[in-house]
Amino acid sequence: MIRLMLVPLLLASMGACGTPKEGLTVGVADLPDGSPLPARFGEDGGDTSPALAWSGAPAQTRAFALIVDDPDAPGGTWTHWVVYDLPVSKGLDEGRPRGTELPGGGKQGLNSWGRLGWNGPAPPPGKVHHYVFRVFALSAPTGLAPGASVDTLRLAMKGRVLAEGRWTGTYRR
Repeated sequence: MIRLMLVPLLLASMGACGTPKEGLTVGVADLPDGSPLPARFGEDGGDTSPALAWSGAPAQTRAFALIVDDPDAPGGTWTHWVVYDLPVSKGLDEGRPRGTELPGGGKQGLNSWGRLGWNGPAPPPGKVHHYVFRVFALSAPTGLAPGASVDTLRLAMKGRVLAEGRWTGTYRR
């Protein structure tokens, strides 16, 4: 009987210790989740970064981070975009410039090509690839310098993630 009473108490205390308990709603380019990404976002069509919108961030949010990965890449997960220390906002406009910092705030890290900023889909011909856009609401900015790797960002976010949301798109050549 005591064990049955402890389980809900333990689960509730896990939320108080920093486990994300709220989810963000994330949208990309006004497309439904699971949609094919338009060619303009890919390497063959201009390599323009898509517009993102999110909502549902907890009131304690002080910064956002974004990681975009392709888990279907032939050599393992391929990171297309790393952004962090974004000020509290509701999204990013389309066509963000490549560089260390974004207009209006936020820093860009290195993607799997070793470049700053967005590099869009460029999969080998044939198989459909999935592109997972993950947005994190953080309790504090990471304080990382521009050009951080995705692994460095993930370490810096530990203990700061208040909420997370994702949107997945597809792309095929």
